[in-house]
Amino acid sequence: MAAPIKFGVGQSVRRKEDDALIRGKGRYTDDVAPSPALHALMLRSPHAHATYTIDAGKARGMPGVALILTAADVAELGGLPCLFNLETDPFTAPPYPILAKDEVRHVGDAVAFVVADTVDHARDAIEAIDVKWTPLPAAVGLVNAVKKDAPQVWPDKPGNVLFDVSIGDKKAAEDAFAKAHAVAEITIVNPRVITNFMETRAAVAEYDAKKDHLTLTIGSQGSHRLREILCDMVLKMPKENMRVICPDVGGGFGTKLFPYREYALISVAARKLKKSIKWTAERSDHFMGDAQGRDNLTTAKMALAEDGKFLGMDVDLMGDMGAYLSTFAPYIPHGGAGMLPGLYDIQAFHCRVRTVFTNTVPVDAYRGAGRPEAAYVIERLVDAAARKLGMTPDAIRRKNFIPPKSLPYTTATGKVYDSGDFVAHMKRAMEIANWKEFPKRAKAARKEGLVRGIGMASYVEVCGTMGEETANVALDPNGDISILIGTQSSGQGHQTAYAQIVAEQFGVPPERVHVLQGDTDKIATGLGTGGSASIPSGGVSVQRATHDLGNKLKELAAQALEAGAGDLEFADGRIRIAGTDRSISFADLAKRPGGDTSKMNASATFASADGTYPNGTHLAEVEIDPSTGIIKIVSYVIVDDFGVTLNPLMLAGQVHGGAMQGIGQALMEQAVYSPTDGQLVTGTFMDYALPRASDGPSFVFETHNVPCTTNPMGVKGAGEAGAIGSCPAVVNAIVEGLHREYKIDHIDMPATPERVWIAIREAQRRHNL
Repeated sequence: MAAPIKFGVGQSVRRKEDDALIRGKGRYTDDVAPSPALHALMLRSPHAHATYTIDAGKARGMPGVALILTAADVAELGGLPCLFNLETDPFTAPPYPILAKDEVRHVGDAVAFVVADTVDHARDAIEAIDVKWTPLPAAVGLVNAVKKDAPQVWPDKPGNVLFDVSIGDKKAAEDAFAKAHAVAEITIVNPRVITNFMETRAAVAEYDAKKDHLTLTIGSQGSHRLREILCDMVLKMPKENMRVICPDVGGGFGTKLFPYREYALISVAARKLKKSIKWTAERSDHFMGDAQGRDNLTTAKMALAEDGKFLGMDVDLMGDMGAYLSTFAPYIPHGGAGMLPGLYDIQAFHCRVRTVFTNTVPVDAYRGAGRPEAAYVIERLVDAAARKLGMTPDAIRRKNFIPPKSLPYTTATGKVYDSGDFVAHMKRAMEIANWKEFPKRAKAARKEGLVRGIGMASYVEVCGTMGEETANVALDPNGDISILIGTQSSGQGHQTAYAQIVAEQFGVPPERVHVLQGDTDKIATGLGTGGSASIPSGGVSVQRATHDLGNKLKELAAQALEAGAGDLEFADGRIRIAGTDRSISFADLAKRPGGDTSKMNASATFASADGTYPNGTHLAEVEIDPSTGIIKIVSYVIVDDFGVTLNPLMLAGQVHGGAMQGIGQALMEQAVYSPTDGQLVTGTFMDYALPRASDGPSFVFETHNVPCTTNPMGVKGAGEAGAIGSCPAVVNAIVEGLHREYKIDHIDMPATPERVWIAIREAQRRHNL
């Protein structure tokens, strides 16, 4: 068996992009500084729901002000579109105008766009704009919004409901519950969270009046989709007249995938003024203007046989959409519901899904996009079922996991799990965590006045279904390799990952492979990056294009070396006759006179029809101080199945980062709106808590991989998995400890010290503990 390529697939290659970034040589959108350039700011509503009139006359005459746009000035523009609808129950999306006309529907709703020579002059103008507000009642929170007398966000959406549909077989579920020995039930909140990537959104617009051509530089998760939506649906201009460039992007997590109002407004302003304009979001813009995540209320029930077998599952799920429908918003709860059965053999399943409007910031995909919400429901419910029957968490899972012999397995929601060994990764996680010895650790903690809890979550998700992705791989004149691809890195390490795929076939080191993304003028097509699709789809395209290029280069080298193409092999950036020292370098091949340049590049396209199903077990052990409610994670083990690992080092980074985001949601993150007037209470970092390194554990991470059968590389997407398994694992651990000591069987995220302290005091009072 040949030795693995030093920089090839499966090797822990250090990220090649990091050297420039840690030296401050990265180039983000805010670093783009055309000279001269005007600066823009947005005027936002201070009310959750209000009618208004606006007079910008005085502000337009202030020093340095170049342009002020209000709703009347952009009436010809299309609104921001929702790209999802139901085939069986189509709905009509309400308008999502580029600037709100006459009525605002959430705090932060946009009413004017100001362009001036400096940011300070733009801010002065915003303060001078005369807006007369007439506040209206606001619908805030899912429970309040669906009440009979709730204020209406949209007059044509009675009850504030966009759609109310069923998934699965209601009759089969009812029959399962009718014959159940017992029923486990849980009602849980998946709180709203705010993404808070390191780099806020930004955009630079440069207009060439002679060519009627607009160049937008935007920190996004995909240049082509943005251009298509902006040109076709909003600005109504030919796509050939716009170039979108995405430079380095400092975090995305789904939230930077969507088009936003500022991108359309800065385009309009640049064309009107025929000048370059720059806009960079302040953190308050992000809190009040960028799509937020999660926000579900779910009641789930499991019908149980006496031996612990799951007979059926019934779910009632409500998802908060906010005031408008963001790009994929209604898909998140509806699509996520398809993953509610988890890794379990559940033959009868039914879910009611309602999407609800509220007077809050719109909600859309956030790392995992519905799958973390689903995993949280099923894994909390499974633990509740174990308590109901007096079983251990691992025993009830062993009883109900889909066995390897049943794969491929079609769930009750139509998902086809192709591969995996679910008991195996749970068992391994328990071994690493020394699960059997936990009672001793809990006893020792109790002597110290602390409560230990241990919990697990075995998750599954579906990913890699974004659609077609095309890669072009070419031999450069200097012998290096270039990759042009429509995915977009926002910190994942695409430069390194794609270089490893090339290295696997050509033997060239990563520094000789150059990846170009995020430029609609240089790359013909692209879906951007989302849904953990960049390697399952883009990686396969790169692999296939590299293979095709290799065949072409062998044909050229065969002529140069006067040998048969079948006798040639790649090694260290050279093509040589196997078993000899006769070879030609890539650089010499590229420079060879009369070389056929058409054989120096190759393209390939791949799309996964079935997706991939990464899965795994997270196991958390926590220590709770009952006197303060403070929780410390003392042990955290992850054993994942990602099919085939491309780069173990980068994979660990992805999993650690995702798990920390889940831990943040489990313990501290929550967007809070005032129920009376819809004000965003957690509108700054003074009130919205994010996890720090000290809040996280020292992760123990392993893989127990079973190659994916639906992907040519055998890989299963990994970018979102950490955020999917972590929330239920942490909360199950907290509940395990609280239930053992205080008979507390439920707590909602975030399990803040205050919330835990109150729950303990209430339990002590109720049970005379």
